[in-house]
Amino acid sequence: MQLPSPLNAVAAVSPAQLATERIMVPKVKVSPDLMGGDVDEGYGKVADVFRRNLSSGKEIGAAVGVYRDGRKVVDLWGGFRTGITQAPWEHDTVVMVFSTTKGVASLAVAVAASRGLISYDARVADYWPEFAQAGKDAITVRQLLSHQAGLPVIDPPLTLEEVADPTTMSAKIAAQARVWTPGTRHGYHVVTLGWYESELIRHADPAGRTLGQFFAEEIARPLGLDFHIGLPRSVNRGRVAHLHCWSRAGMLLHLHTLPPRFVAAVFNPLSLSARASAMPGVVMLDDLNREELRVVEIPAGNGIGTVRSIAKLYGSAAVGGSELGLSATALEALAKPAMPPTNGLRDKVLQVDSVFSLGFMKPFPKCVFGSSDKAFGTPGMGGSFGFADPETGTGFAYAMNRLGYHLLSDPRELALRSALFDGILGTRPQT
Repeated sequence: MQLPSPLNAVAAVSPAQLATERIMVPKVKVSPDLMGGDVDEGYGKVADVFRRNLSSGKEIGAAVGVYRDGRKVVDLWGGFRTGITQAPWEHDTVVMVFSTTKGVASLAVAVAASRGLISYDARVADYWPEFAQAGKDAITVRQLLSHQAGLPVIDPPLTLEEVADPTTMSAKIAAQARVWTPGTRHGYHVVTLGWYESELIRHADPAGRTLGQFFAEEIARPLGLDFHIGLPRSVNRGRVAHLHCWSRAGMLLHLHTLPPRFVAAVFNPLSLSARASAMPGVVMLDDLNREELRVVEIPAGNGIGTVRSIAKLYGSAAVGGSELGLSATALEALAKPAMPPTNGLRDKVLQVDSVFSLGFMKPFPKCVFGSSDKAFGTPGMGGSFGFADPETGTGFAYAMNRLGYHLLSDPRELALRSALFDGILGTRPQT
């Protein structure tokens, strides 16, 4: 759930700003025939919903993928890669998926754990001694990955130049003081989680690779995934979907979908929510279309790839993870219930209840996904979602380039997920 940037928050929004909001997210008519891909026999309900989404006026371009028992059963795409020129979304279109990246990154950490490089219950400082500064010596890997470490902000904020230099960034984030006692509370580490995960990997990996490099070499290449954390120069930029983002005005127009307390916090630049959601180089969300925001590694938020690659990755995890390199012990840990903080589920950043475990969101009443509570995955800002459902051997992914306004369960994604799990697999209702 990548959060909105504070966007130079102000107390009021002018009519001109409201007009800008309408310009940033254009009205684009998408023909239901502008759809490619295919589905296996028995999965037609997903195609029907995807076609309705395209013609509803709520999409510009999108894709959905499903792997079941190690086999691709749904691979659909449609609409426009960019609503500006109306260039079509093709089979190889890649798109930034915001916090859906967190699940991809956390599967890389799980692979490292499977190889004995990391233990979830060890201290982070056991691998990265400099991390022990400022009262962080006892923080465990499990607490860090579960958003319980009290490290949702970096103060002073990182620059893009620092993010691009792992040595400089490592020193700055290692010196960061925690803002609550680890294990007592949790708060969504919107941007910082991925950098801490990357430094954990870099210090535990004998080759000293960043998380993006580890993922590319140890997971993406062997599995044939077209997904990148830090977009390499080799990827044709003509394949990258243009993000149609909303401005801060849009948040005020959608208080019926966004939690009002959360919106109020984001508009206060001194609040934890606003500071946690600030991303280097981003003033307006539309800045995420800039090249410099694509090429750096932000493992909590700027992964770019095809939707089928996310579905394939989770599909591998859902059937035991042997192809992925997951051990049975690591997979069992991902499927287990979360270990909540001692002071309850209220998220200090999101301002709502949330449930996280080992870098993933777990099903809870506000967001029931998959067939059982063994499911694990992460949603992203605007509506994207990727997750594994071990009970049915299913990997699911959806992403789009027109950002919606739901923290969880965007109606476009929820309709697709419901068609699969309710309508086809006959499991529990999705929320």
